[in-house]
Amino acid sequence: MKHDIVVDWYFDFVSPFAYLQSTQLERIAERATLRCRPVLFAGLLEHWGNVGPAEIAPKRQWTFEHVAWIAHANDIALKLPPMHPFVPLPLLRLAIALGSELDVVRRLFAFVWRQGHLPTERDAFAMLLDELGVGPEMLESAQVKQKLRANTDQAIAAGVFGVPTCVIDGERYWGFDAMPMIVARLDGDAFFASDALRAARAMPEGVQREGVRPAQPERAQRPPSLNPSAG
Repeated sequence: MKHDIVVDWYFDFVSPFAYLQSTQLERIAERATLRCRPVLFAGLLEHWGNVGPAEIAPKRQWTFEHVAWIAHANDIALKLPPMHPFVPLPLLRLAIALGSELDVVRRLFAFVWRQGHLPTERDAFAMLLDELGVGPEMLESAQVKQKLRANTDQAIAAGVFGVPTCVIDGERYWGFDAMPMIVARLDGDAFFASDALRAARAMPEGVQREGVRPAQPERAQRPPSLNPSAG
């Protein structure tokens, strides 16, 4: 079915929350044209001067406790990989090499978060490539690498600061917990034209801690240097 609304879904396979949301994407695809956009999460963190949840020890523990709870509460299969974080580049490039189709994206998420594998596990990853009919050389394609850079740049230009994020008509919806809000937005809920939302968007910035740069939610320039491992 053709839809007038387009939703760009930005994700990285390193994110367990992106995996969780990947299991719910039919709710979006039923209402809009869904485009899967693999990005390098490390590039977003670098651009915005942020750190990942796994880089703060107590938050790391809470993150995986929360992930396990969400999977349990929503009856989503989950098998954690042997370590985290990990380098997701082979999976990101593989998704791009295969057109970033939803079925492919879900298969790659399952490799990590249902089967508990990492792309550094040579035999398991070789079997995955064979299953999908991809030669290792495809992952080294300049075109594939450039597409990943372009996706990451596009995400930053759209103000995407984390994964997973849906962008709808320039509006960002971040995280698995945003699914009810995304569905309501696509269903035309009156909240999205309300004074309450306008007030939330116009919330003035207050006192900043010393050394913290002011928030710039609409920064759109290309990052000065993405993680060099991206290509």
